[in-house]
Amino acid sequence: MMHYDSIVIGGGSAGLSAAQALARARRQVLVIDAGRPRNRFATAVHNVFGHDDTPPAALLAKGRAELRRYRTASILEAEAASAAPDADGFTIGLADGGTLRTRTLVLACGMRDVLPPLDGLQARWGRSVLHCPYCHGYEVAGQTLGVFAGDAMGLHRAMMLPDWGPTTCFLENGFEPDADTAAKLAKRGVTLERAPVTALLGDAPALAGVRLADGRELPVQALFVGSRVEPVDGLADSLGCAWDAGPLGPHLRVDAFKQTTVPGVFAAGDLSQPMHSVPLAMASGLLAGVGAHQALIVRDLD
Repeated sequence: MMHYDSIVIGGGSAGLSAAQALARARRQVLVIDAGRPRNRFATAVHNVFGHDDTPPAALLAKGRAELRRYRTASILEAEAASAAPDADGFTIGLADGGTLRTRTLVLACGMRDVLPPLDGLQARWGRSVLHCPYCHGYEVAGQTLGVFAGDAMGLHRAMMLPDWGPTTCFLENGFEPDADTAAKLAKRGVTLERAPVTALLGDAPALAGVRLADGRELPVQALFVGSRVEPVDGLADSLGCAWDAGPLGPHLRVDAFKQTTVPGVFAAGDLSQPMHSVPLAMASGLLAGVGAHQALIVRDLD
């Protein structure tokens, strides 16, 4: 049974960043990568300094190549099925039945997006159905834009979107802005639409418009939807890590160097913070890698 200084579960931007920090500290580190990054539906990453407009797969391929240059680092294409404490750290069970041991553990397995129950959203996700104006607004600038709003976060997106294009805000499930917010939206030029959206129009992944419950069809070329997020697996729960509530869903409770409430278990990326983006994931991965290394030093001194 292989025994590592640290195992990183998740080979996205956060996991690779954490592993690189540990590899540069010359620790034996393994990345377990199931190959399902959250941003695989998008055509490019943005706001990543030096890598703007790079396809997500290309960015990760470059990161894997960089990590493999360090002789103490390795990558295993597999799925982690279980994690449990043992006498010297943690035992990781793989979906194929294999078992690995590690002194410290970094959870970077990420979150999944849960979209509203409307046919056609998933087929357009990351292309013409989008979540973040800062990530995708520039690419759809000047087009007719729509946004779903069933809460304050949806109204926040609606308030921003006119900087990129003419915006219609589709109010969900009877949700209504207060008078002050409605006045601010009107000042920003946002049109409020109360009839429910019943269908998306056009050939996916493109979007041509929406059909409303009253039969009207409105032109919409890009639709911003506030997805909820949930963990992709139950590893953190099985280890007993505590969660905090965030505006989009839960995230693990961590300290300044990303240690969870379970000593020796660190978290990086979307699992560890309420705001999600590639550069934030990279930064959190670095912190988690440094935190895991510092924990190893403390253990070596015991």
